[in-house]
Amino acid sequence: MSAPLIMHQVDTSFLRRLRAHDQSAWFELWEAFGPVIRAMLARWGGGRLGEETLRDLTQDTLAALDHSIDRFDPTRGVRFSTWLLAIAKHVLGDEFDRRFAQKRGSGRRGVSLDDTWMGQSREATPDVEYERRILGAKIHAAVRATQKCCEFVHFEAYRMRVLESKPGRDIGVLLGVSEPTVTRHCQRVRTVLRDSLRTAVEEWSFTDDERSEPRDAGLVADDAAFDDALGEIWRAQEELLLRDLAMRDAMVRDDRSTDH
Repeated sequence: MSAPLIMHQVDTSFLRRLRAHDQSAWFELWEAFGPVIRAMLARWGGGRLGEETLRDLTQDTLAALDHSIDRFDPTRGVRFSTWLLAIAKHVLGDEFDRRFAQKRGSGRRGVSLDDTWMGQSREATPDVEYERRILGAKIHAAVRATQKCCEFVHFEAYRMRVLESKPGRDIGVLLGVSEPTVTRHCQRVRTVLRDSLRTAVEEWSFTDDERSEPRDAGLVADDAAFDDALGEIWRAQEELLLRDLAMRDAMVRDDRSTDH
């Protein structure tokens, strides 16, 4: 018999905050994972979903998660990201069922969201891209947290060197420091970032499988490998966030034009 999963204090604390309807916890969660879910809904929709519908479905996914958070049981070995994906898939299925019912004039209703969604749904099986985006969301949160607690020049050195892949010599010219100083700045930020990443992973990872993702992605290796792995995942996540921001800006413009 396998040993039972042990919940860490940090992640049980975060779950308690979600179940207590702590608005700051829900904001943290959706700021990190909302763009990933919107991207998955858009992909599943195959171009059939407009931006307003994507916004509504994202909000419906959050509402469904809120209503069912008490049933999430990480001791059953299901990743939170997998459960969130299943809920989003359920919400999207309800939308297509509604459209089908309207088209056919029937009263067909979607499948109810019950405990079966704690299982491994074949319809919502995470793929490599989704799991990488979820890890990217955790990394992005860790980078934001690091930026808040590091000196501006230090973080800028690391941002340009690792996240933008600029040469150390060029960064030194831009910041008015020597190249060895750039290296020292990067080392200071990297130390803080490793701690921030551990915190983000602990906060939003509820199974041992999820906690192993940073190691599998090369994020517990030496400094050079750590920087390479983190930079690659961060840039992919940044592209996703930029697309998400462009979509939301378009929706705001549409709302304003409708108001006028």
